[in-house]
Amino acid sequence: MLTAAMSAPTFEPIADAAADADGALARQAASGDTGAFESIYRRHAGRVHGVIARLVGAHGARAEDLTQEAFVRAWQALPQFRFESAFATWLHRLAVNTALMELRSRRSGPRFDDDEALGDVGVADSAGHGAALAMDLERAVATLPPRARAVLVLHDVEGWKHEEIAGELGMAVGSSKAQLHRARQLLRARLGETT
Repeated sequence: MLTAAMSAPTFEPIADAAADADGALARQAASGDTGAFESIYRRHAGRVHGVIARLVGAHGARAEDLTQEAFVRAWQALPQFRFESAFATWLHRLAVNTALMELRSRRSGPRFDDDEALGDVGVADSAGHGAALAMDLERAVATLPPRARAVLVLHDVEGWKHEEIAGELGMAVGSSKAQLHRARQLLRARLGETT
């Protein structure tokens, strides 16, 4: 007969274990441990880079620069992190904010919100190779006007609600919905779909 001490073991979900590891590394890094922060970087650089590249439509050196900027900001802000939310969530939000600041700075420069500034995007090859379609989709998203791209990525990829997007981008909820609709239409057109 099993006693309470000998009952079947319970397993902590993987996500909780990752969150616990992130929390421990973040606490060490907040106290100045650069090795712990380096571990955080290795764990999260891919995701941070991915969201930044999708949001700003930049790849290569610019996306790398913005990724580094996000991690520098994280290092600087880490001592003030209160551990009230998951560290990964906080870091991801910081990366999104870094990308949005880049988009805002572009707004003060030349406007790229018209379709004439967009490059041509190829369509999937006749064999329908998935890799070609994925590359085409990524390139098509990168050619979207900045606000439409930001709304599409935040809503469809990151799972934000229109109210969150509107607040972060300084637009009305209806404008967020309109930008999402516009982005989807432009993507269909660029990928050669008919509706």
